[in-house]
Amino acid sequence: MKQISASDKDTVTIVIGAYSVVKDALGRILPQFAADWEAKTGKKVVFQESYEASGTQARAIAGGMEADVALLAMEGDIDKLERAKLINSDWKQQDAYQGMVTRSVAVIGTRKGNPLGIRDWTDLTREGVNVLYPNPKTSGGAQWDINAIYGAGLKMAAEQGKDGPPFAKQLLMRVHHNVLSMDKSGRASMAAFEYGVGDAIVTYENEILSRKREGVPYGMVLPKHTILIENPVVVVRKYARKHQVEETAEALVAYLREPKAQRMFAEAGFRPVNEQVAKETIKAYPVPDGLFRIDDMGGWDEVREKLYSNRGVWYQVLAGIE
Repeated sequence: MKQISASDKDTVTIVIGAYSVVKDALGRILPQFAADWEAKTGKKVVFQESYEASGTQARAIAGGMEADVALLAMEGDIDKLERAKLINSDWKQQDAYQGMVTRSVAVIGTRKGNPLGIRDWTDLTREGVNVLYPNPKTSGGAQWDINAIYGAGLKMAAEQGKDGPPFAKQLLMRVHHNVLSMDKSGRASMAAFEYGVGDAIVTYENEILSRKREGVPYGMVLPKHTILIENPVVVVRKYARKHQVEETAEALVAYLREPKAQRMFAEAGFRPVNEQVAKETIKAYPVPDGLFRIDDMGGWDEVREKLYSNRGVWYQVLAGIE
């Protein structure tokens, strides 16, 4: 855990438990919040920051890692905190954003110039195309990736007049056949790609955009059918109250949705949830014709049961069960 310490009696310490992909954006946003909060209240804010794969982070917080604020990859990981009685059960109804702080979409990252001519998910099934994505057992980002491929298969099947679930399962199975490795987090998977592993990576749009803005010559394919990724943030009530930092934690969560922070998220490649900033950045974030949401797949409860249960589609893909 990264720690910034201070001895001033007027200093508030906020513990952040976040998923790995958001680290770079928070590296800019948190110091700005601290400066603004001190100017407003006279109190300094310092942060203890932990970044892990989303599922790993959620389990750590549920198991006793006393985060005051949690930013995780998906609603299901926040549900782990609810089941541990660390947060309010109505966390999605407490603001106009339904608990979300950023959006993205699942994309395919390629090598410079897209030498293999990848245009859609089906191209990842071709012989000789080496693919990366992280492990959905540990990574929330990986579940979004798997949902994107499977959900796209359902949409393609509907267009072709075919039975959706078998078609989608076959698409996922054929893509997985070409996967070289599954790292524990989206950030670790991206690091492997940066080291030269693989021809293509299934990842968040922001992961590719942030590197392209740094001058890394990756290609990015936005498939016709892909999923809208929505990332939640929550005050971990039990721990924030214990640490007597609830007011500051709530202010931070509100700040993350304000235009200043949302612009910094956008500069890091995320799609804003703030309407004003979304309008400002609309040209940078095209909407695919076949964009779908998790609700179009039945919602998280149904997806977890259908895809990730002990006998679900993902288990069958790993086991090679046709």
